[in-house]
Amino acid sequence: MATYKEIHGVKVQYRDSDATAIEGDVWYNASTGLLKMYSGLGSWAAGGNLTTGRHYLAGFGTQTAAFAAGGHPSRTEVESYDGSSWTETTDINTGRHYIRGTGTTTAGLVTGGGGPNPRNDENEEWNGSTWTEVGDLTTARGHGGEVGTTTAALYSGGTQPPAENDDSSEEYNGTSWTEGDNLNMGRYGSQACGIQTAALNAGGLGDPAGNAKTVNVEEYDGSSWSEIANLNTGHDAGGGFGTTTSALCASGRAYPPGGLLTSNESWDGSSWTEVGDLNSARHRSGESGTETLAAMFGGDPATNVTEEWAFSADIKTIAFD
Repeated sequence: MATYKEIHGVKVQYRDSDATAIEGDVWYNASTGLLKMYSGLGSWAAGGNLTTGRHYLAGFGTQTAAFAAGGHPSRTEVESYDGSSWTETTDINTGRHYIRGTGTTTAGLVTGGGGPNPRNDENEEWNGSTWTEVGDLTTARGHGGEVGTTTAALYSGGTQPPAENDDSSEEYNGTSWTEGDNLNMGRYGSQACGIQTAALNAGGLGDPAGNAKTVNVEEYDGSSWSEIANLNTGHDAGGGFGTTTSALCASGRAYPPGGLLTSNESWDGSSWTEVGDLNSARHRSGESGTETLAAMFGGDPATNVTEEWAFSADIKTIAFD
């Protein structure tokens, strides 16, 4: 059996008190004579239902202040969430699905989409009261990954038939999009999280015909993409939350087609770990929030269900009896 040092590269820490720790840390508290660890627990619970069930929609915001925009088939409807219920608000100008979103409920973007053909290059910005078309994507596409803000966004991967698994990425400066570095593996339906200069693109469909999900994960540092540790389970069209050092990859679709996932994986900056599953299997959902407080809403099969993720961490005493 591997030792703690062999797994983590260090011996069990010796401390005079229970200092602030990170999940998975183990130490000996000299003042109490106890072996301690920092453990985390997370679970999904039911939230308020969308007014209109849909899939292939955009989501952005926080767990308690979110937007759901567009969806299949080429919808314009937008709903806002206050942490308990959804309310219809101002429609986007161009109806679409395969759409992605990022930002907040007072400063948000919805980008790309269309489907199945042609793809859409349109980009709309929300200022808290109205949607305005702003700088279009350089390449029309949908079903990629989008992160960042209305003045510094990143869009990576996606579909632009007939080349389904696109490897390009684009950066937005609040006015226009410019080409960024290409992904090492073209993909669509991937999960993305982070900011423009520090992002993850995880999973998705990685072959031109769209018949094989991938466990591959890549990290962006603002100039180039690098492969990092793989997911345990390939996720297509799931949800991505968090940062490059602390993230969540939830739900999606398995292959062969038809197998929907409830699985949920947590990233600590070096490896992925299975954590609490969703209550309902789904893919093509909208998502909002962070790796500790997240929401997933809608999805396929067409549903209006919302689930909320909550994570907490505690210091525990390790017992040997």
